[in-house]
Amino acid sequence: MIFLPIFFQKYLRRCNFNNKRIRINEQIRVPDVRLITEDGNQVGIVPVKEALETAVERGLDLVEISPKSDPPVCKIMDYGKYKYQLEISEKLKKKKQSQIIIKEIKLRPKIDTNDLNTKKRQIEKFLKSGHKVKITVMFRGREIVHKELGMNILDKLIEELKDKCVLELEPRLDGYNIIMILAPVYK
Repeated sequence: MIFLPIFFQKYLRRCNFNNKRIRINEQIRVPDVRLITEDGNQVGIVPVKEALETAVERGLDLVEISPKSDPPVCKIMDYGKYKYQLEISEKLKKKKQSQIIIKEIKLRPKIDTNDLNTKKRQIEKFLKSGHKVKITVMFRGREIVHKELGMNILDKLIEELKDKCVLELEPRLDGYNIIMILAPVYK
């Protein structure tokens, strides 16, 4: 076992040292491999030396594609091109993963009509950009006695926004707040 200084171990952890290292050519240290040519034809199980010689003759690299199978699967290909295609596919995966962001709008039970219209426009903007919206009506002190004021505000918002959103979480009392969540309508 190799003992490394603690600061170096932390550095390696922080850098997320590449565990997905792809072995190529002489780095492949198994006796036999399942060989696939650059066309995609399967040659079968051959010794590593023979596979390396075949790759060198063709001017390409022997790349280990599936190290965990028995025997490991290796393909004759241009390693630079393979690495480039992997990077592109990783970028596409990251691009396709969209994060769902929940925007929050806070209201008070005594909000004026014009202020409510401003908040409604803000909610419409969030929904149009594809975000979910959490609407919170905050009560202070004795205002909680008049919960119906908050419910009326939320019902009014639901009625005005019903064609632009879907009600994901019904209005419910959560402590001194009434909360509801709206999700955009996907067409």
